[in-house]
Amino acid sequence: MRTDKPFPVNGEAGTPPVSSKNAGATLRASGRAFAQISQFHPELTAFRRDLHAHPELGFEEVYTSSRVAHALKLCGVDEVHTGIGKTGVVAVIRGQQGGVAFQSGVRPMVGLRADMDALSMTEHNEFGWKSAKPGLMHGCGHDGHTTMLVGAARYLAESRNFAGDAVLVFQPAEEGRGGADAMIRDGLFERFPVQAIYAMHNWPAMQPGTIGINPGPMMAAADRVTIEITGKGGHGAHAYLTVDPVLVAAHIITAAQSIVSRNVKAMDSAVISLCAMQAGDLNAMSVVPGSATLVGTVRTFRPEVQELVEQRLTALCSAVAQGFGASASVKYERIYPATINSPAEYTLAAAVAEQLVGAQNLVRNLEPSMGSEDFSFMLKLKPGAYLRLGQGEQLPDGQGGSVGGVGSRFLHNSCYDFNDAVLPLGSALFAGIVERSLPLA
Repeated sequence: MRTDKPFPVNGEAGTPPVSSKNAGATLRASGRAFAQISQFHPELTAFRRDLHAHPELGFEEVYTSSRVAHALKLCGVDEVHTGIGKTGVVAVIRGQQGGVAFQSGVRPMVGLRADMDALSMTEHNEFGWKSAKPGLMHGCGHDGHTTMLVGAARYLAESRNFAGDAVLVFQPAEEGRGGADAMIRDGLFERFPVQAIYAMHNWPAMQPGTIGINPGPMMAAADRVTIEITGKGGHGAHAYLTVDPVLVAAHIITAAQSIVSRNVKAMDSAVISLCAMQAGDLNAMSVVPGSATLVGTVRTFRPEVQELVEQRLTALCSAVAQGFGASASVKYERIYPATINSPAEYTLAAAVAEQLVGAQNLVRNLEPSMGSEDFSFMLKLKPGAYLRLGQGEQLPDGQGGSVGGVGSRFLHNSCYDFNDAVLPLGSALFAGIVERSLPLA
């Protein structure tokens, strides 16, 4: 058993003190990994809160990456690689030789991924580990995801109860900046050719001690739409001499909603949201502008539906504008693919989760979210699975809204904080996936 400490405890390195009172009650779960990881729960909590106090945006995670790399080395991992995808970190832990996975003649390798970046938002919490950086906040729990993967690293490095290599991917820039794609383009899977990869995200709408997954789509593809409308400006009092792009924009906004209701099959899912409009000058009440711009997002699960929406939206915008004597162009950008679990990896991850929390606390057919996740880039190249870890907690009256029946502050809320009680469970889930994927016998 190691005598040094991979994580700061009780105020070390500027980390807020953690006591048994505020470290969060340990959840009940089964298995050796959970029991062992629970022994250093206070250390994990201190590490997580240190990351929370020092949030960094995507591709700027210099402090976070250095803290992660240092902790991994103290945990005893075999390799630590930095600077992948600019600020990404990858660790390799070698298990034992042999096992059924070695029968193919190729050393088996399984990947685990956690995101590290924070959000550009102001935190309104008042606890000791609140953000020390104005305008930046860990409002989505990536500090918790990173900590859970570091906790799994410590357990896996100490136990080595698996045959093959565990590859731990600490990804930058998940929040809209494509960090997963950046790591892939930087040779992630060429350097670390995993056979499968797994990730998880905390979910305030589920109770602590619960885990959710489904065998297909978990999150939608996210596309960006920019519609440029060109008309003819003029005096508002003589509108008949103009081609009003604001009027055209209004008709396009309304007509676009017909695509889902009249072109997409009822059994499929799609969302078209035109969320912003720019036209004219608010101080010029009598000036009809010459152009207008609409910006929005499209969310789909299936490539065929995505293609249909793009085609129909392009044709519709052009036709509506032409009908008013204007013109419209559509720029359709496919930002994130859909996050879709592969069957075998879903089955394996669900089995690990059920062994940890019991069948009664596992949701096997979790409703997909129309949100997006850039782990999808990895799942396009490798089989894998994405899970949700319940972390909701009851809050005092007036503090946070009810989400899915659980009183909690949802993701991207200025008063959100990761629930430290679930740290050992998330680490054990990560570790269990490795041990089940790479069995010794």
